[in-house]
Amino acid sequence: MDVLNGLLIPILLSCTVCYSNDVRHIQLQPEQIHLSATGNADEMMVTWSTVNDTKASLVRFGKNITLNLVAKGTSSIFVDGGPEKRSQFIHRVKLTGLSPAQIYYYHCGSEEGWSPLFFFKAFPNTTDWSPRFAMYGDLGNENAQSLSRLQEEVQKGMYDTVFHIGDFAYELEEDNGRVGDMFMRQIESVAAYVPYMTAVGNHEASYNFSHYKNRFTMPNFAETANLWYSWDIGPAHIIVFSTEVYYYFQYGLFLITHQLNWLKQDLEAANKNRVERPWVITMAHRPMYCTDTDGDDCSKRYNIIRDQLEELFYDSGVDIEFWAHEHTYERLLPVYKGKVFNGSASAPYTNPNAPVHVVAGSAGCRELPDKFTPVPAPWDGFRSRDYGYLTLTLTNKTHAHFQQISDDQGGKVIDDFWVIKNKHGPYGSD
Repeated sequence: MDVLNGLLIPILLSCTVCYSNDVRHIQLQPEQIHLSATGNADEMMVTWSTVNDTKASLVRFGKNITLNLVAKGTSSIFVDGGPEKRSQFIHRVKLTGLSPAQIYYYHCGSEEGWSPLFFFKAFPNTTDWSPRFAMYGDLGNENAQSLSRLQEEVQKGMYDTVFHIGDFAYELEEDNGRVGDMFMRQIESVAAYVPYMTAVGNHEASYNFSHYKNRFTMPNFAETANLWYSWDIGPAHIIVFSTEVYYYFQYGLFLITHQLNWLKQDLEAANKNRVERPWVITMAHRPMYCTDTDGDDCSKRYNIIRDQLEELFYDSGVDIEFWAHEHTYERLLPVYKGKVFNGSASAPYTNPNAPVHVVAGSAGCRELPDKFTPVPAPWDGFRSRDYGYLTLTLTNKTHAHFQQISDDQGGKVIDDFWVIKNKHGPYGSD
């Protein structure tokens, strides 16, 4: 999807409003634009921020740059919890009735100020296509090592969705939220072109995760404040949940029960639909397993996430579990309760007998990469301390293709493997 040449002039023209000498105009200017999926293939959510409120929250969009369609939304005030109590207005507009696999051009704002012109491609409205994802965690403002490569690849149309699995900006709330604003402007060059789907991490904990809850708009955000949700794309059902409910008890022990009950119900519903969407994939921040030396729970004999959720995910037949938090890349062999359950000795990921875990927390931040133990664990498949990110292509209902991209090595693929499953569902059910 090479559409950049045709957009270059409109984008540059739109950007001229950013340099207006009218201070009030600048305060009404949209920024931090990002897309997200809603759970419906014919919809797209657009979220942005302004310093002051505007008379309207609008998105003008269309199949060409005449932008003949308009959608209206709402805005809400968000006040940072720091001493300055800085405020901004978060705008949300849902685009509906999108044609399958159609490229749309859009800008957002109001008559008081418009964003630059962006584009996105609507999802196909079928399970019979091959979505491609980029995924990572722990990306900050400083040392955002992987960002430039992601910017270029996203705008070339290489991905359908980007997943950020916790820990943003380092930190969103720092300097009274200015670091968060800077990060959201920085990630706009990715997130304004494809859905930017998020999971919450420990670095979002300040002020009861208020920056994470307010800045993003995930499916069912009004009910779960972006902490947990699920959605369908192609042949997959994707479940995103919060590991942080098990660590920040001061924000409510009830969250553990609420999320667990939701997970059980969601997994039960997903298993009833495995003919249409056989791949069941989970994403959350803190991993169940790792071999880093930083003393995190995933490297210890007891891990609360493993204790609370591993059996549920195994019994529910979860295929793939993605994590971040550790500033490394680590691919595990199929594992359950510390024991390896390879499909076979020669082809461990062909019809594996347990979920496949992948830790992808090496996108780049001000904290350096973690170190590994000298000896890998029995369940280790591959480890790397290179900065980079993971790509996943769900080729069809039986084949999933993974590649870990090393930014340190100029975009080289340093890990390449397939998970092949001719049967999806609870393990040990035969």
